[in-house]
Amino acid sequence: MEEVMENIEEVKETVKQPAVENTEKVESDNKDRRSGNKKFDKKKFGKKDDKKRRDDRRPRDEMESRVISRRRVSKSVKGGDIQTYSVLVVVGDKKGKVGVGHGKSREQSEAVEKAIKNAKKHLVTIAMKGTTIPHATEGKFCRSKIIMLPAKDGNGIIAGGAARAVIELAGIRDITTKLHGSSNKENCVKATLQALLSLKTYEQANKLRGIEETNVEGN
Repeated sequence: MEEVMENIEEVKETVKQPAVENTEKVESDNKDRRSGNKKFDKKKFGKKDDKKRRDDRRPRDEMESRVISRRRVSKSVKGGDIQTYSVLVVVGDKKGKVGVGHGKSREQSEAVEKAIKNAKKHLVTIAMKGTTIPHATEGKFCRSKIIMLPAKDGNGIIAGGAARAVIELAGIRDITTKLHGSSNKENCVKATLQALLSLKTYEQANKLRGIEETNVEGN
């Protein structure tokens, strides 16, 4: 029995030895990974650095876009029907710049992309006085006519759907409008843009008249 017990103890010792060696190797490998191995360097491959890289890769665009109308046009040809999409988009930065663009394509997503690019090419700057417009104005396109009046702070935007999109993306927050005539979205948008382009600040009006600021009373 004593010989059997001695053999069992020897077997236990031999079994323990490789386990201790393996644990020592694992601990040493982990230390190397934490300190020297570049693959597991937290500074280089941390979550914060990954976010920074993603932000650097993606160009930040301050412009906001809004689709006003989508029309599907079908054309009958010998081989069958060809369907295309026509999209009207308004783009603005809510800081005084706004643009309107059209896009046509057989796919709706491509038509929207074309319209956004076209709108960014035709950006215009709007004259503003705080959060409202400097004076009353009106715009007309075809059968659509819109009247705009300045409003006090907190009044909000009182306007219809198509005109409201242009006014919001231009950055105006307090205004009162009234639409007369046709309610066609495309005509309303163009009439609204025409009215906004006719706005002039006090300084711009004086320059057009050739009046210097020092000669104006009450300035």
